[in-house]
Amino acid sequence: MGLFAAAVAIATALGVSHSRAATVEFRDLKVEVVGTGRPVLMIPGLNSAASTWTETCAALQPQVQCHIVQLPGFAGAPAVQTDAFLDGMRDRLLAYLDDRQLQQPVVMGHSLGGALALKMAAEKPGRIERLVIVDSLPFFAGLRGMSPEAAKGAAAAMRQQMLNSTNEQWEAGARQGSMGMSRNPANNERVAGWSLASDRATSAQAMSELWGEDLRPLLPKITTPTLVLGAWAAYEPMGSTMDSTRKIFEGQYAGLAGVKVAMSQRGFHFLMWDDPEWLVGEVKGFLASAR
Repeated sequence: MGLFAAAVAIATALGVSHSRAATVEFRDLKVEVVGTGRPVLMIPGLNSAASTWTETCAALQPQVQCHIVQLPGFAGAPAVQTDAFLDGMRDRLLAYLDDRQLQQPVVMGHSLGGALALKMAAEKPGRIERLVIVDSLPFFAGLRGMSPEAAKGAAAAMRQQMLNSTNEQWEAGARQGSMGMSRNPANNERVAGWSLASDRATSAQAMSELWGEDLRPLLPKITTPTLVLGAWAAYEPMGSTMDSTRKIFEGQYAGLAGVKVAMSQRGFHFLMWDDPEWLVGEVKGFLASAR
């Protein structure tokens, strides 16, 4: 049994398994609360279910109290009407921290969840003790060489195309988009299922905002120590290397003082599934350095 599997087994034996989580509903959010330690808000990515973080939460027990978020409209969760999905979720998540009286929590976000974590920290400097960003960038469209102005136009066109696609085109897009998300084909099927269960309008709005917004100007406002965990291996057949991808991450996060960037040796986008022991080790070391 590896260290990660052992940690999950120990957490389950201690009574902090996923099945024993308490569920809190707050302003369109559904949050599973696990454990009694240091509060850690865990935000999944686009179209993803809260269960993205289940194993990670278990491996971090008993030191942390996980607050695992299910965002509305994703993976079968009821949708909510909003003209600004990311800002709306940012405000709800910050309000949740206040409502639960979570003082100086850690916020972990994957992909779109990472963008939300950055927005939260920029909106309320000093409110969050530590940020952990998992395979997310402040300007996704920069990967395609777009300027911020070009990205806004492309994002608007992307949203309209998603809304106008047929059911067959939507399903084909969901299945194609899930390929390469994980090394494990079963995990890619899970991601595809989440996408197909997501509300199309919510997905299109969130995707367009994620690609159309440049968060780099917000980075100097963030005073929270930040760990960024990056993936590159899925793009190795196209010529990417760990060093070349690290430079992309470091370049995009250059405006964030004191940021630490670490790259997984083997994980694809869902690093918590593909390289779990490495991810948990990086997180534990980062959180320990704060105390």
